[in-house]
Amino acid sequence: MHNIKKLKIWNDSIDLCVDVYEALANMPNDEKYGLSSQIKRAAVSISSNIAEGAGREREKEFYYFLNIAYGSSYELQTQLILCEKLKFISSEINKSLLDRLNDVQKMIYVFKENINKRII
Repeated sequence: MHNIKKLKIWNDSIDLCVDVYEALANMPNDEKYGLSSQIKRAAVSISSNIAEGAGREREKEFYYFLNIAYGSSYELQTQLILCEKLKFISSEINKSLLDRLNDVQKMIYVFKENINKRII
């Protein structure tokens, strides 16, 4: 088991989630239960799955939840791009979010690979 508060990957994904919520604050009301809701769920899913995996006893289980977090990160990436194309958020705000998301994706990938080496 890992102490999630000490995991940079978890802390960065939490910060990203907060930034995503703030960026969506001005989205149209008719998107409240549409794209906005999906984006928020994907953003929350990243840190939540890292936390769930970290709380498991076996590295193989942690690897499994990191895979889910990794998938959610690509879901979030797609939704943010769509959000920008629909002009719900500015390209400047989106670039910042996507850059941070890219950093989180890299960390998840490296973390997964390190765990995978230990469980093989």
